[in-house]
Amino acid sequence: MKPLFLNPPTFEDFDGGAGARYQASREVTSFWYPTWLCYPAGMIEGSRVVDAPVQRLTLDDSLLIARDFDLVVIYTSTPTLAMDIETARRIKEAKSGITTVFTGPHVTILPEESLRMAKGAVDIVCRGEFDYSVKELCEGREWERIDGISFLSGEKVIHTPDRQIIEDLDSLPFVSQVYRRDLPISEYIIPHFKSPYVSIYTSRGCPAKCIFCLWPQTFSGQRMRTRSPRNVYEEVKWITENIPEMRELSFDDDTFTANREHAREIARLIKPLGISWVINARANCDYETLKIMRDSGLRHLVVGFESGSDLILRNIKKGITRERALQFNSDCRKLGLSIHGAFIMGLPGETRETIKDTINFAKKMDLSSIQASLASPYPGTEFYEMCLENGWISSKDFIDSTGHQKCVVNYPHLSNSEIFNSVEEFYDKFYFRPRYIMRNIGKMLTDSGERKKLIKEGKQYLSYMRKRRESSSR
Repeated sequence: MKPLFLNPPTFEDFDGGAGARYQASREVTSFWYPTWLCYPAGMIEGSRVVDAPVQRLTLDDSLLIARDFDLVVIYTSTPTLAMDIETARRIKEAKSGITTVFTGPHVTILPEESLRMAKGAVDIVCRGEFDYSVKELCEGREWERIDGISFLSGEKVIHTPDRQIIEDLDSLPFVSQVYRRDLPISEYIIPHFKSPYVSIYTSRGCPAKCIFCLWPQTFSGQRMRTRSPRNVYEEVKWITENIPEMRELSFDDDTFTANREHAREIARLIKPLGISWVINARANCDYETLKIMRDSGLRHLVVGFESGSDLILRNIKKGITRERALQFNSDCRKLGLSIHGAFIMGLPGETRETIKDTINFAKKMDLSSIQASLASPYPGTEFYEMCLENGWISSKDFIDSTGHQKCVVNYPHLSNSEIFNSVEEFYDKFYFRPRYIMRNIGKMLTDSGERKKLIKEGKQYLSYMRKRRESSSR
């Protein structure tokens, strides 16, 4: 069978691809690579990856492409499930006999519910890592003999045994080769990365126990598996030789620094390649590891600080204190490393006072940039179970009709509308500080490229916040 791997059409600037952690329209255009879809695509002859949001493809465009394939694998998410089911239904109407497959955390946790909701539109759900499940489907193996899938047989849902997680990550293809073959690399943009950028994984899984984090709890697991540093080096070397337009490489692992010796060895190996790179890191990484990585080309870190309240950090099992985060930020400053800080408003223990504390915490660290999002209790996470048990969930809709994130958490002492409004307050108080403004005016005066970029992002941000306010008032 000839497969199409589809990140389906969705809302404008919806950042919810297979490699993304954020499932909503973004303040400023941001697109992660559909990395999970690209792994099996690299294993199957005749495959193709289509990233409709990035390639600006409509549903009709996607239907036209799908007609050339026998099987369509669609990455779905909790917020977009209903929309993605309709896409699958239209695909089946456009070509009879085509097999449709859904993947992703939501259908992994709720396979039977998803299949019944999508009856007639979705044939198979892949639970967990789907690389080899899809490969075996395309090879023609009987569905009952393929581990890790669920499907309807009449009115009965058949669940085959769980598939073992992949231990030998070196056996997987280089996803960058699929990027080069199928995707418009210049269109993948993260505002705080140098563009064009390319992202790859050096591991799967994360040992941290954060109660809200979707992927480790539902999909990739909480035991970290790593590629050999030599295998990573070979892919990075291939990228430098075959994607010369790349200005920065992102190691998009859940936590690149979870295995520090692994991180150090990769840094030592890629140092001679002379590239700029970025990582996802926790704020507990030691100074020496940071220095080794900096000396090997590390420029920038994406760090989930989440909150400035130690109580909240304990409640979410972050494993890091406010003071440790401040020390980490200080270490990065000494090394000349910039940080994009991620924060979540509305986690358990949030109050009007902790909202102020978190905003002041981010201002004190004076980070290069921030992302403030709303706490979202996705099915399969400990946070979801906690919210169910306490009656904190006010809605099943995680996004509004335009793709913007809604606050579905409502506490007795703090309403969802107050939490929702805290995001805009956070952005205003962080980005409209004289110190931040003057720093960016300096960049604009000395770098025309930076000037155009910041003006463009400023317009996008103001447009986003206007739409967000309009949507919340409906």
